[in-house]
Amino acid sequence: MLQRGDDFSIRLSGTRGELMNSRMYNSEQALATLGCTHLKSTVDAQVLVGGLGMGFTLAAALKVVPQSAKVTVAELIPAVVEWNRGALGECAGQPLLDGRVLVHTGDVLDLFNKNKPIFDAVLLDVDNGPAGLTHSANNRLYALSGLKTIYNSLRTDGMLAIWSATPDDTFLRTLKKAGFKVTAQTVRARVKKGSRHTIFLAKKP
Repeated sequence: MLQRGDDFSIRLSGTRGELMNSRMYNSEQALATLGCTHLKSTVDAQVLVGGLGMGFTLAAALKVVPQSAKVTVAELIPAVVEWNRGALGECAGQPLLDGRVLVHTGDVLDLFNKNKPIFDAVLLDVDNGPAGLTHSANNRLYALSGLKTIYNSLRTDGMLAIWSATPDDTFLRTLKKAGFKVTAQTVRARVKKGSRHTIFLAKKP
């Protein structure tokens, strides 16, 4: 993680590529807003956020869901959790301090139950999209078998929302094969400007 004043940047070790920047978070917020809108009046809603990042998705989800909701955030890298508990957390308003939040430091795959529907919404931003760039094991999450496990972990009318740096027609077809009703929306990295990102919205009918 790099810091310059109030700006933060997280980069992938061994590359020059920037994974996230605290000035560009509109699409991360859209991931939560689009994925959780149906839960505004749902009592005791259960939400899973895969990937803490800089906390923007988590913070946006907390603004949408009711006070009775529980939001579990899974982050594979312990350092990211610690950064968010420190200065980095100020960027998104310290969402980890919200009493509705549970933190799982580990693989988001560990939290799915293929035999029991437990979540009303699952928001995934664990990589650059449906391919394992930062962690090759993420490929299991986006494969048909992984998507079917997520499908079975969602309650009826539950929503799976996935952030991606680029569109992916092949992945759309895989989501449909898993049983989802699927749409995709293009969202800017910053409000009305910046890179175009894709939010896959997959509803369990």
